[in-house]
Amino acid sequence: MLTPDNARDIAARIVEQAIKAGATAADAMVVADASSDVSVRLGELEDVSHSEGQEIGLRVFDGQRSASVASSDLSSETLQEMVRRAVAMAREAPEDPYAGLAPADLLLREMAPDLDQFDPAEPSPADLRARALSAEQASRAVRGVSNSNGASASASSSTVALVTSGGFAGAYRASGFGNSASVIAGDGAAMQRDHAFHSARHLADLENAEEIGRRAGERAAARVGPVKPEPGRYAILFDPRVAASLLGHFTAAITGSGIARKTSFLQDKLGQRVFAPGIIIRDDPLRVRGLRSRPFDGEGLPVRPMDLVSDGVLTTWLADSAAARQLGIQPTGHASRGVSGAPGAGPSNLSLQAGPRSREELLGTFPRAILVTELIGQGVNGVTGDYSRGAAGFLVSGGEIGPPVSEITIASTLQQMFATLEPGSDLHYRRGIDAPTVLVPEMTVASA
Repeated sequence: MLTPDNARDIAARIVEQAIKAGATAADAMVVADASSDVSVRLGELEDVSHSEGQEIGLRVFDGQRSASVASSDLSSETLQEMVRRAVAMAREAPEDPYAGLAPADLLLREMAPDLDQFDPAEPSPADLRARALSAEQASRAVRGVSNSNGASASASSSTVALVTSGGFAGAYRASGFGNSASVIAGDGAAMQRDHAFHSARHLADLENAEEIGRRAGERAAARVGPVKPEPGRYAILFDPRVAASLLGHFTAAITGSGIARKTSFLQDKLGQRVFAPGIIIRDDPLRVRGLRSRPFDGEGLPVRPMDLVSDGVLTTWLADSAAARQLGIQPTGHASRGVSGAPGAGPSNLSLQAGPRSREELLGTFPRAILVTELIGQGVNGVTGDYSRGAAGFLVSGGEIGPPVSEITIASTLQQMFATLEPGSDLHYRRGIDAPTVLVPEMTVASA
């Protein structure tokens, strides 16, 4: 696989060629990756896979016109053809008054920070198989588990390089290790399924396979025998497994492109209180070994930890350079991109910071509540803020978790949910987008 230096050199070469061919500006991204995965089911090997690939994307500008091309062939002949084609395409593209690279004076000029994202460990297929089997065996050993959907273990590594004609050149390497198990509990029409997984940048940080499997089994077994709650208004507790989805709706609503198009329910809320006092939502791209850490953004700008919400107040949009120009602001260092096409904007390691009360205290806040552990469907309107999703979880009475519930719908508006939610103290950084248990005091519950 390409080293960071190799990938950066290839990107720099094609950018130089594009400028020589008449482009007024250009940037290039090179991504190389390799992954191995082993899956098992019922104690038997089900699949072994290994893949390696590399890709380069070139974006060129002819004034305010731009075009992008990409290829998995990094030969000199192909790179030359990419340059020729991209420049020709850009000259025929429509003008965009907001198009362009990030401002040169804002680019990262110093050495990119080392975020300890790469572990050179390379587990063998036998090692991955053993880990997958351990997870499945532990899940099937849980009382009530009747079948398995399988378990898997994986290892991957990637190299990313970005070069712009504005003067930025950077590259880094990252690794990833994962383990998961999915099982079924109960029999016949009463069967329920659930799963557990964990992923980490370093193999040493990966959770024990037996613990992952045991958790999957216990989750599935606990869901057997669901009841139907009476329709009405309930306090809703979002388990950390699903609470992070609320952050996804929030960041989608503060993305610069949506704000510029006026398609967000938060478009007039910058500098205003959107959440309750004390609420902090933090984006931290520089977290060591973070699953979504990055030493620079998708346009070569420096990145830094930032509170997107501070004391309940919305402090910023997430804007790449094009959206920033449209909004009349500076880019925020949140540009994200794939190999081909223009950058968008999005968060890195995002978290709803912990509150003062424990999960147990939140569970006992209201006489009756529902603890949601699974959300189903996509019933969220980012323009109006309307929220309605299928859900499953558990009834809570007097602070005690009771019987499971399934096939229900929970509904409200994101405006109301954001303004009243309370985070618990049980925040753990596990997924890249993380939240503790979250209490929303009132939502409408109906049978799905």
